[in-house]
Amino acid sequence: MDFSTFAHNKCIELGKEVLRMTTAAGSGHPSSALSIMHIVVTLMYDQMRYVPADPWHPGSDRLVLSEGHAVPAVYAAYADLGGVVGKRPQDARPLTLGDLSTLREADSPLDGHPNPAEGFPFFDAATGSLGQGLSVGAGLALAARMARIDKQVFVIIGDGESREGQIWEAMDFIADHNLTNVVPIFNCNGQGQADYVSKQQSAETLAAKAAAFGWKVAHIDGHDPQSIRAALANPGGRAAPLALVARTIKGWGCPSLQDKSNHGKPVPADQLEKACAELDAMRKTLGIDGPPPSATAGEPDGGNITAPTNSAERLPRRTITVPGFREAIRNAGLEAALAKGKLATRRAYGAALLALAQADPRIVALDGDVSNSTFSEMVGQRLPDRFVECKIAEQNMISVAAGMSAAGYVPFASTFAKFVSRAYDQIEMAQITRANIKIVGSHAGASLAADGPSQMSLQDVAYFRSADHADNGLGQPACVSFHPSDAIAAYRCAVLMANHDGMCYMRTHRPDVPLLYSPDTKFEVGGSHVLAEGDALTIVSAGYMVHVCKVALEQLADQGVRCTLIDAYSFPLECGSILAAAGRTGNRILCVEDNYGGGVGGAVAEAAAAAARGGVRVESMTCRRIPKSAKSPEGIMAYLGLAPANIVTKVKDMVKGR
Repeated sequence: MDFSTFAHNKCIELGKEVLRMTTAAGSGHPSSALSIMHIVVTLMYDQMRYVPADPWHPGSDRLVLSEGHAVPAVYAAYADLGGVVGKRPQDARPLTLGDLSTLREADSPLDGHPNPAEGFPFFDAATGSLGQGLSVGAGLALAARMARIDKQVFVIIGDGESREGQIWEAMDFIADHNLTNVVPIFNCNGQGQADYVSKQQSAETLAAKAAAFGWKVAHIDGHDPQSIRAALANPGGRAAPLALVARTIKGWGCPSLQDKSNHGKPVPADQLEKACAELDAMRKTLGIDGPPPSATAGEPDGGNITAPTNSAERLPRRTITVPGFREAIRNAGLEAALAKGKLATRRAYGAALLALAQADPRIVALDGDVSNSTFSEMVGQRLPDRFVECKIAEQNMISVAAGMSAAGYVPFASTFAKFVSRAYDQIEMAQITRANIKIVGSHAGASLAADGPSQMSLQDVAYFRSADHADNGLGQPACVSFHPSDAIAAYRCAVLMANHDGMCYMRTHRPDVPLLYSPDTKFEVGGSHVLAEGDALTIVSAGYMVHVCKVALEQLADQGVRCTLIDAYSFPLECGSILAAAGRTGNRILCVEDNYGGGVGGAVAEAAAAAARGGVRVESMTCRRIPKSAKSPEGIMAYLGLAPANIVTKVKDMVKGR
């Protein structure tokens, strides 16, 4: 049997499995799955070098399904090939065709959209929020290049989702870095969810766009296995990245599913037999015989499933140790700046990132064209092979980081904290993936002052804190976050991030600030430090505002009012010591932040309520108006009512019971 005959037969048989599993689930996207079936079969049975029984092998070719709702096609093929499922290699078991009926069940590894963290390790990232898969594929391809692994990364993209700007961020990025080992395949079936796609997403226009971005483009019939095969030939001979534009039929083989009204609709149970018969009838249309009785799963006639070659060893997990703070500062060339008595947390982060990258080959730095402000440029200058310039494309940067994480690297993605918010969707998908990525937002909060509110991040604390009590399934928070107040804290928190297995976020600041801590001070996830003790009231703050609060404390002390000051530098914040301190200060707590609400104040108030500390009074001073430009941090704090004088007034009012 030649490969085309084999592939057509396989598509028909697996297509029936797609119909059955989505009907059993009562939901799903069988028409989309049928449109990619020939692409999936040609890749998984012929083109990809991998072993289905070892999806964790670092040398395996990879498939990213950006068009995540079409995943039943991959599930069916993977089960037929004897691929294994499980969250860890030691828990792996073969996926059977019988397992397909568990699609979308709560205890099944077969989620409604790709989700490797739930036990489907053939994929590297959760997809389904459309437009993100090509960036993940770029990260996997870049990681393979760094590790000197000869592997191909294939990404299936819907024509409708190609409207998303992130697709073209990724096309730019791949062309910039000449990643010829990642191949996007645009599945052009002409239909979106509610209607036909725009002519801007037609096969002709997509091909023209890709060519304009510097890509070699191959037009193919997405239901012709030989056409797909020929387009993917000679991967080592590519001088430029290759994009396939595949014309397909949504609901291939089932005329009853081909109307645009059928998106996301499984076949009703009473029509399932008829739909399967439509697929069987395709053999006559194609002029082929049925599969021979002796055909076995995973052994196609003329197939090419082989063990991966030229594979590097996995990058081992280990604790990363770095030099002491002052040595790292000298190494980074910041000793003269530190000698002035002040150093911005963003500069200390750069020194920490350089020290981490020099200590461990897994550490890579990604930046969005602001590396001379975030100070990730220190890695780029010393270790250029471990620095990735992503330009002004934050969504792509986060998804690239997720792909690199899946390949065993520990990526630090840096940009202005304000611009991180553009990628909140990508961050949530990375959380679903359980990607081990580290995100650093510089110029955070209102202390930026002169550049104004378009450059200030004021909602990031609440956003990232919202994930700190969500268990990622491994007994860890979905995201840990840090808000250091001085250079030593920033250095130590960056090291904590590198050694924490899971997503982390850190916000750093533009202004130079004095050191608050000795170099040997210990920091921990969820920790806080008492910087001053008094009996009038407990002030809890973080980041730049700790310095503003210190000025306020000095003014209060001159008036005979002595307060406790706590630096709450990490979430999920352990509030026991804070509530204990409040018990010694009349159960009065004032939280002071230069962001919008939902941060430290929210955490402390929630902890007080959960502890049934009814006598504790928690109040917050946050940004209560939209900021504007001011010439100095002091000026913007006065504008926002967060200056030392405002804090003094608030403390005195609380002490008096107002």
